[in-house]
Amino acid sequence: MLQLFTRFSYLYCKEFTKMRKFLLIIFMLAAVVSVKAQDPHFSQFFASPLTLNPAFTGKFDGEWRLAVNHRDQWPSIPKAYVTSSASFDIGIMKSKLPAGDVFGIGFSALTDASANGQLKLNFGSASLSYHKALDEDGYNTIGAGFQGTYSNLSIDEGKLTFEDMLRSNGFTGARTDFFTNGNNQSYFDLNAGLLFSGSTNGINNYYAGVSVYHVNRPSVGFIDKNYKLASRFTAHGGGTFPLTDLLKVNASVIHQVQAGASETTLGAALSYNLSQEDAKPASIFLGSWLRLNDALIPYLGLEVGGLRIGASYDVNISSLKTATASRGGSEFSLIYIKRKSESKGIPCPSF
Repeated sequence: MLQLFTRFSYLYCKEFTKMRKFLLIIFMLAAVVSVKAQDPHFSQFFASPLTLNPAFTGKFDGEWRLAVNHRDQWPSIPKAYVTSSASFDIGIMKSKLPAGDVFGIGFSALTDASANGQLKLNFGSASLSYHKALDEDGYNTIGAGFQGTYSNLSIDEGKLTFEDMLRSNGFTGARTDFFTNGNNQSYFDLNAGLLFSGSTNGINNYYAGVSVYHVNRPSVGFIDKNYKLASRFTAHGGGTFPLTDLLKVNASVIHQVQAGASETTLGAALSYNLSQEDAKPASIFLGSWLRLNDALIPYLGLEVGGLRIGASYDVNISSLKTATASRGGSEFSLIYIKRKSESKGIPCPSF
């Protein structure tokens, strides 16, 4: 009996480190299994327009826009959350619309891998919006946008380790079925938003919007009981304001709520026009955002013509910094707007 106990103790200690590594992964998955976790999100929310508000579709000064985002969260935990997205939107029927009005269509896709790829979310979206000019110059507009999304959520059960797999002879791999509703779920949902954009002089810009994602609350779950995907409610705003001929401040704020969880992020960046040309600016951005009670987010950006590249890094300042070694995650963004040389330069939300 003593020999058996000694053998079990040895095996338990040997596997404890392995088990501890999976403990946090299982903790993260637990929220997702019940589909009560937050949607994938970006610290540079201002650089991912179609995941922020469908009403941003087509709302920019140019012919078309391409946006790409990539985030690696909590690098101290190998590939805890890795999220990438891309979107393309364009204004259409410009010659048939009243002056200052905008009708936009767009397409976007996102892939999110959690727990070293054991849980994956992929979706594709199509969106449209219409913005109505409130004055003859088109400086002030109000618009609405709608978005349809087809999503697939899957979990690789073979890569997971559970408590009941630990036996006297180590991790046997034998266990009872847990995901009785299947390990692959697909669903369709709807998103909607409103956006106001304004300017006092045709140079500055300010905007405010609200959006709701998962309006129809689709059913999705890996266990017997299907859970309703919680709607995400978002309020956001921002603006670009010149301080001098070459220096601007670019500020933004977001507050979102989903399934009892909420977050507020706010901040600003200063931009300096290195080229000293209004027609073809080459600007550098330096600033920081703050996610309240969570992370400080330093930001560095570069804009040349219609191309804007941004980089940020989350530095945990909450109690979570002990587990993550203050490493919240890196993030990169790219936005390119194809502009005509004869563009009117109507002030639009700038990212």
